[in-house]
Amino acid sequence: MDTCEGPADDHLQSAPQAGTGWADLLSGANGVRSLALAGGVVLHAINVYIATTILPSVVKDIGGLDYYAWNTTLFVAASILGSALSARWLTGMGPRGAYIAATLVFACGALICAFAPSMAVMLTGRLIQGLGGGLLFALSYAMIRLAFAQALWPRAMALVSGMWGVATLVGPAVGGIFAQLGVWRAAFWSLIPVAILFAVLAARVLPKRSADQPPRVPLPLAQLVLLTAAVLCVSAGSVASRLSWNILGLGAAAILTALLIYIESRTRQRLLPAGAFSITSALGVLYATMSLLAVAVTSGEIFVPLFLQVLHQQSPLMAGYLAALMAAGWTLGSIGSSGVSGRAVGRVILAGPLLGFAGMAALAVLLRSESSGDWQALLPICLALVIIGLGVGLAWPHLLTRIFQVAPAGEQDLASASITTVQLFATALGAALAGMVANLAGLTDPGGVAGTANAASWLFGVFALAPLVGILTARRVVRGYAKATGG
Repeated sequence: MDTCEGPADDHLQSAPQAGTGWADLLSGANGVRSLALAGGVVLHAINVYIATTILPSVVKDIGGLDYYAWNTTLFVAASILGSALSARWLTGMGPRGAYIAATLVFACGALICAFAPSMAVMLTGRLIQGLGGGLLFALSYAMIRLAFAQALWPRAMALVSGMWGVATLVGPAVGGIFAQLGVWRAAFWSLIPVAILFAVLAARVLPKRSADQPPRVPLPLAQLVLLTAAVLCVSAGSVASRLSWNILGLGAAAILTALLIYIESRTRQRLLPAGAFSITSALGVLYATMSLLAVAVTSGEIFVPLFLQVLHQQSPLMAGYLAALMAAGWTLGSIGSSGVSGRAVGRVILAGPLLGFAGMAALAVLLRSESSGDWQALLPICLALVIIGLGVGLAWPHLLTRIFQVAPAGEQDLASASITTVQLFATALGAALAGMVANLAGLTDPGGVAGTANAASWLFGVFALAPLVGILTARRVVRGYAKATGG
C-alpha cells in the first residue's frame, strides 16, 4: 500500500471540468467571496511589510529601541496562535462569524498601535494584530473548501497565496510614504477601514454555517502553549548577538516541539490532523515539502536586501523591491499553475524544489561578488530570485489542495487551519536558522564587505539543502497523487 494515499482521494479531479476557469472564480457571487478571502491575506501581509518599513520612525517617536525586534517576535507568535485557533473559531462561530470576528480583532490591534504613546502599548497592539492577522490568514485558506466547488480549489489557492506578492509590492510603498511624511500612525489608521470593508463583505457572502460542521472539541491548550513557547524561543534566540543564545533558543524550541509531538500522539484533542508528524503519511510528506520550500524563501527574504545594499550598491528602497522579485515570482507561479490537472500536477509540484535549488545555488555564487550595481551584474541575481519564487508558486496551490483532499474524515477544518500554522512555524524557524548561519559566516564579525560576502555565500549554500531535500519529499507527494488519480 502506498503510504501517501489519503482517505479522501475519491474526490480528486484528474481531468479538466466545466466551470473551472478564472472567470468562474472571479465573477458573480464567487467573485465577491474571492475578494473577501483574498482580502484577509492582504490585510495580514500588507501589515507585515508596513510595520517593518515604519518601525524606525516609530522608535524615533516613542522610543523602545531595546524592544525593536519584539515587534516581529510577538506578532509572529500571535499569528501562529491565531492560525491554530482558527479551526475552533470556524466550528464555534461558523464561516461568517469567525471571519467578521477576526477582522474586528485585527482592527482593534491596529487602533491600539495607531494611538500607542509608548513601546509597551505598541507591543500590545502588535500582539492583538498578530492574533487577528493569523486568524484571517488561516480562515482565508480554510474557507476555500467551504465557499467554492472543489474544481475551483487550485485557482482559489493560487489567488489567496498570490496576495503575498501583492503585499510585498504595496506594503513597503505605503509604509514608506507615511514614514516619509512623518505620520507613521496614519499607516495603522489606514488599515482599519479596509478591515471593516472586508468584514462587511464577509457578512454578505459567506455562509453562517458549513454543511459538514463537525462537533466541537475541547481546545488543545497544552499544544498551543508549547507551540507558542517554541516560536518565542526560536524568535528570541535568532535576534541575540551571541551564538550560544542562538543555539540555546533553537535547542529549547526543539525540546518543546518534541514534547508537543509526544502529546499530539497521545490525545484526541489535537492541534494538527492525524498523521501530521509522520513522514510516511500523506499529510506528513505534504507538510514537510511545504516547510522546506517556506524555509528556503524565508532565508532569502530576510537578507537579500542587506546583501544588495552592501555588495551591489543599491539604495534601501531599490534593494527592497529587487528582493520582492521572489514574491512576484511566487505570485506568477501560483496563477500560472493553478489551471493544470492530471499528470501536469505532479510536474509542477516537483518543479517547486527543483527551481528552488537552482535559484539558491545561483545566489550562493552571484551575490557574494561585489559590483557597482550595473544591470549586467544585477540581472542574473534578479533571475535567480524570480526562479526561487516561481518554483514555490508553481507547487504551492497543488500542495495545499492536496492537503484538503487527503485530510482524515471529520478533520477538514483542522487540516485547513494547519496550513497556516505549519507555514508560519517553518518561516519562524527559517528566520532563526538564517540569522545563525549569517552570523557564523562573518556577517557581524568581521563584518564589512568581506564578512557580508562570506555570509551571502554560506547562507544560500547551506539553505540550498532545503529544496534539495524537498525534491525527495515532493517525489513522494507526486507518487501518491499519481496512484490516487490513476495517472
